[in-house]
Amino acid sequence: MADSLDVSGQTGAETNRSPAQLRNMFGTNLRHLAQNYPSISELSRRLGINRTQFNRYMSGESFPRPDILDRICTFFEVDARILLEPVETIGRQGQILNGPFLADFLGHGIRHLDETTFPTGFYRFTRRSFVDSNKFVIGLVYVFRSGTTATYIKGYEARDAMRYQGLSEDAKMREFRGVVTSHEDGVAFIISRRHAMTYSFNYLARVGSLENNFWLGYVARTVRDGSGERVTRMVYEHLGQDMGRALKAARSAGFSSTQDLLPYHRHLLRPEEPFR
Repeated sequence: MADSLDVSGQTGAETNRSPAQLRNMFGTNLRHLAQNYPSISELSRRLGINRTQFNRYMSGESFPRPDILDRICTFFEVDARILLEPVETIGRQGQILNGPFLADFLGHGIRHLDETTFPTGFYRFTRRSFVDSNKFVIGLVYVFRSGTTATYIKGYEARDAMRYQGLSEDAKMREFRGVVTSHEDGVAFIISRRHAMTYSFNYLARVGSLENNFWLGYVARTVRDGSGERVTRMVYEHLGQDMGRALKAARSAGFSSTQDLLPYHRHLLRPEEPFR
């Protein structure tokens, strides 16, 4: 007589696993999820779990309480199938960029973007304005990670730029969000305002500096031909997680003249040279 079949397509024999098998699957998946982090100590701290105990979970020696399991699943954006299936397959179900069609193309760069290549934190950026070519836009964005699945970016359009175009300065209207992906020679990300009002494609590569915290590239906006400049140079400066530095940078956000730009930003942007 055949084994019964449950809704997941597994037979009763396959789902009737021993505690040791569950611990081993969970430990294997946890090791896979942890490999994208620079250290187990840092990961344990972010999870709020004792490092020794976390190592026991990864080795399959121990199993977390339900509340700890829920915390782990929430952090890594997986569900309870982490006990039953390889996590590589869990993360690809129901997702577009990490789905079977794009996983080895766009999804690959998203999954393999690490802290060394593009660290989490606040960034100050400078670029020439698209609405007034005689001015530059200074802004602030925040880059953060959600488990091991993606690196996100969010920020707000400068009030000056919205006012110049006669648009609402409401925070909800100014907010933009995007996803960052690794690139052979840097990072790339696509950004959109709410309801896909506007899109931009961005590319950055790290440049030499004392603190190794500058990226230079360009931003291209999605507008029709004849609508003015569509591509311009852009500088990103990593400010880290320091809220004081971020707030100071936020206060300087908006339009700026060439002479008022930060010296190294101006040096990298080369405003006297046309973008090619």
